[in-house]
Parts: sequence; C-alpha cells; structure tokens
Amino acid sequence: MTATKGDPWWRGAVIYQVYPRSFRDTGGDGIGDLPGITEKLEHIASLGVDALWISPFFLSPMKDFGYDVADYRQVDPMFGSNEDFDDLLARAHDLGLKVMVDMVLCHTSDQHPFFAESRSSRDNDKADWYVWRDAKPDGNPPNNWLSVFGGPAWSWNHTRKQYYLHNFLSSQPALNWNNEEVVEAMLGECRFWLDKGVDGLRLDAIPALVVDPELRDNPPLEDGDSIDVGGAPGSPFRMQNHKYDRDLPHILPLLERLRALTDDYGDRFLLGEVGDVDSIPVSAKYSHGEDRLHSCYTFQLLNALPTAPNLRKLIDRYANEMNGGWPTLAFGNHDVERTVTRWAAHDHLTGDTAAVARLVLAVLVSIRGSVILYQGEELGLTEVDLPFEAIVDPYGLAFWPDYKGRDGSRTPMPWTSEGEALGFSESTPWLPVGPDHAALSVAAQDGTQGTTLHFAKALFAWRQERHAMRCGSLDCAPGPETVLAFSRENDSETVLCVFNLSNAPAEWTAPEGWVPEEDAPQTGVVEGQLPPYGIAFFRRV
Repeated sequence: MTATKGDPWWRGAVIYQVYPRSFRDTGGDGIGDLPGITEKLEHIASLGVDALWISPFFLSPMKDFGYDVADYRQVDPMFGSNEDFDDLLARAHDLGLKVMVDMVLCHTSDQHPFFAESRSSRDNDKADWYVWRDAKPDGNPPNNWLSVFGGPAWSWNHTRKQYYLHNFLSSQPALNWNNEEVVEAMLGECRFWLDKGVDGLRLDAIPALVVDPELRDNPPLEDGDSIDVGGAPGSPFRMQNHKYDRDLPHILPLLERLRALTDDYGDRFLLGEVGDVDSIPVSAKYSHGEDRLHSCYTFQLLNALPTAPNLRKLIDRYANEMNGGWPTLAFGNHDVERTVTRWAAHDHLTGDTAAVARLVLAVLVSIRGSVILYQGEELGLTEVDLPFEAIVDPYGLAFWPDYKGRDGSRTPMPWTSEGEALGFSESTPWLPVGPDHAALSVAAQDGTQGTTLHFAKALFAWRQERHAMRCGSLDCAPGPETVLAFSRENDSETVLCVFNLSNAPAEWTAPEGWVPEEDAPQTGVVEGQLPPYGIAFFRRV
C-alpha cells in the first residue's frame, strides 16, 4: 500500500515488525530465518500494511539475540545469507511493501573486530573507538553509571588496565561517537544497507548514542522527575536520573549527519527508538524540522495504563509537545509483555481477550501518527508464561522472578493449529509456543469472520482509504469516564473515533450531525450505548 499522493510513504503508515528468530523457520533448526520471512511476505502484504521492520539479523554471538552486532554487513548464518536478504527485499518490493532494517549504532558486540583491536592496547588505531577510562584511585569504576541490565555500566579489561563502558550487557561495549572516525565508520554501515535499497532504518536506543565526555555522575531520580526510565522492575537503573549518559546535546549534530546521509537516497525513513528520558519532548527535539530524524517512537504507549483518561492525557501530550514533529506509535514490541495480556490484566478490561485484541488494534491505528504493529498482534496473541528453565533472555535470567524477561512476547508465530511448533518449524522451536496459540493461528483465523485477523484486515483496508485517519489532525472529544473519543480531520473528511475501554456498557450518543461510518469494522452504538470493549466510527454529514 502507498500513502496518499503528496505524502511521504511513511507518514501515517502501518509498519509490521518482524522478530526473525520467531517468525518462520525454513532451515529446520528451530530458529526463524530470512527465507522464512520471504515465504510469509504474502501474509504481511495481505494485512494491508505499508512496510516491515526486521529486527537485527546481522552476524552476532547472540548474547542479546542480535542486538550485539559482530559484523553489520554480514547476515548471520543462522538467518541465511546476504543473497537471502536480497531475495527478501526484491519480493517485498514486488508486493508493494517497504523494508526497514534495525541499526544498532550505540554499541557493538565485544566480538566485533573494532573492539578486538581497541582492547588490544592503548595506542592502536582504534584505541579511542570505544569509551575507555582509568579506574578511580581505589580501583572502582570511573563513575556511578548503571547498566540497563543491572550493575555498573563499566567492565574491567586486564590488557588495557582500564574500564570500558557498556550501557547494556558487558558484551555490548559502547562506541565512542565523540570520535569522528567512529562517526564515519558507522555512517558507512548505514550506507551499506541504503545502497542495497532498504527503505528505512530503525535506530536502536538512540538517546544513548553519545555520553558526557566528562563522565559526570548521574543524580538520583527524584519524585516528580518526568523521565520514562527503562530497566527491569527492581533494577537500580531506575533509581537514577540519566542526565549524563542519555540525550546529550551533541547528539543533535549526529542525527543531522544521519539525516543528511539518508536524504542522499531520496524517499527513505529514519525512525528513532527513544527511552530512558522524558521521551515525548525528546522525540520532538530529535524529529524537529527537516534535518533530523523523520520520526521517533517511545515507550509511553508501550507502558501506558489502558484507561480512557490516561490515553487522552498521552494523546494531548503528543499534540502539545511534539512541536510539529510526527510521532510513531506502538502498543507492543519484542521488549514488552504482549499488549492483549497487559491490557486484559486490568479489572476494567478483563473477561474477553479477543475483544481486547480488537480494541487494541482499533485504538492503535486511529491515533495520529505512523503505527508499528508487532508480529502476532493481528492474531491477538497473548503473552506466554514460561517456566524458568525455558527462559533464555539475559534480562529475565538476571531479575527472575520479579521480572520474567522478554521471552514471553518472543515465542514463535503460530501459522497452523497442529504440531509442536504450530507451523513455525519442523523442529523443536527455540522457545515453546503458547498453549493457547493453536486456536489463534493464521490458519485458524484466516478467512473466518469474527476473528481478530479478519477484523485487522478490514480495519487496515478501511483506514488505508481514509486520508484523515492516516494523516489528518486529531482533536479529543468529551465522553464518559471509560470512553476515549476524538476526531480525525483533513480538508475533505472528518472521522469521529469512539472506544469503550471497559468490560461494561457505556452511555454514548453521537453528537448531532454525525452518522455511523458504515464501511468501518466496528461494534457500533446500540440504543445509546457502546457495548463492552466497544468500537465505533462516525462521519460528519
């Protein structure tokens, strides 16, 4: 699908996120691969989405499942070959799909040749390509910075007799973007994939791109600090205001360098992931004007309490604080609990997970912005509650049982309703499938009215034909406590979107001058009431 004439393709687009380890295995080793994605591109295209974003598939020791890159230009053999990626890209383009790749620019794997050389001595050609510092006189790390995964953000290297910085795992050393040679090298890694013809780059953890050269200590997080801090529940990372290791002022010229590179290739899309900061105004800053990122997405909606007042407050924040920037929205991804499970855990939404799944989709694609749809959300997949012996995520292993990690949202995509792996693989999959996922498989839902998949396809097709829904303005409307209502408008059309974020009926009558949008998939309003989990769209007459 393409955007309305005059809009860049990504503005108002629905972008389908593929987590390659868990999408489709054609190699028989229980791990998804690039040929598997190519095999299932027709499913993605049939949804009516605009693009797919593929999480990292580069050569990696997989300590963080691909977010620790050892070679940015080489497909890891477990996922296939560079030729397999070329085939995927060509087939996606044939189907009218744009393709985005995930660039991890803040750090590499400790197995990357850059780091191997950097750690070999203090005077080699790449000695300053990573953030190295001497110990304090008492042997402690240079400052109080903490890793997202727990513990100090510094590890000792006995060869250099220095500490190196890692914002995440100790096997993910932080690149020194204050070094111009590093900047040029990493721009070159981006250029490699742009030369291949990819349509966009998703930039991982972008506020961590540069750190304070003076290495000043972070202050403690105080009550009232407006910061969307990451880290697992109970992690000491959440006790700091990350003033000096996130969102430094000199990141902006670097974003401009990235944008200038991308602009050389024409209609490409730069999307930044923003976390560990006050993410909405930081997103506005990173995407302000015509020379920085095109858009950012935050963890605000990923972590949002699913109530009408809370979502209305977030929508108002996007409207008031984005400063003209274009947001990208997501309720789910590979880093958080499945949205259906997260929402249905609240008393006011518990009871009907299929209805919650449809509500999630309808709200997500109605808010102003581009949209990220995580694989399986079109099926209404639920979180898988894995036992400790099945956990492989280092996050979950470190913080179990208070936090079970990210594996529960990364389990294999169910294509059929039979077999151990539900059509994902001919072998035992790297993570077990969900016990209730057979009934939610693509085969079980496709072509069947009333299913989440059928609803998703109808919803996306209807939205695709409504420019107001893709790119129009948004104005919140009044409603009862459980009802989220807003209008989307452009020069030629206006749509009123109404959602009952509750498992009980809500009183609602359309204002004068509005009639039901008959082509839209919805529950509608019955005798002045929105039913539980109700969805209704109206047009102005």
